[in-house]
Amino acid sequence: MTEALYGDDPEPSDPSPAGPLYVPVRPGPSGCTARLFRTPLGTRTAVGFTSARRLTATLGPHQPWLRLAEPALRALALPLGVTAVTVDPQFTAPPPAGRPQRTTLSPRSRLSAAAIS
Repeated sequence: MTEALYGDDPEPSDPSPAGPLYVPVRPGPSGCTARLFRTPLGTRTAVGFTSARRLTATLGPHQPWLRLAEPALRALALPLGVTAVTVDPQFTAPPPAGRPQRTTLSPRSRLSAAAIS
């Protein structure tokens, strides 16, 4: 049995999305970093969305993003050992409940807080 060529196959066995993806990122001191996620089975994956609307519906309106082609996203994730790219995931888990708020106190504030306790 021969495999159909992409031009002859209406649903190729290795589909790639057309055009750049909307990739969720984290801003940092040196620029932005693509966010990595986990699949339901725990495998790390890079994520891209085919529209800003889909990204916003899944991750919320305050999620920063960049547009990257799928091969560029793969190239960014590969050095981290991530070989999977998930396009348009429909579900994300909520953040853990009861996670303590992280605060940064200056040394003077820490001393003041210790004196009050």
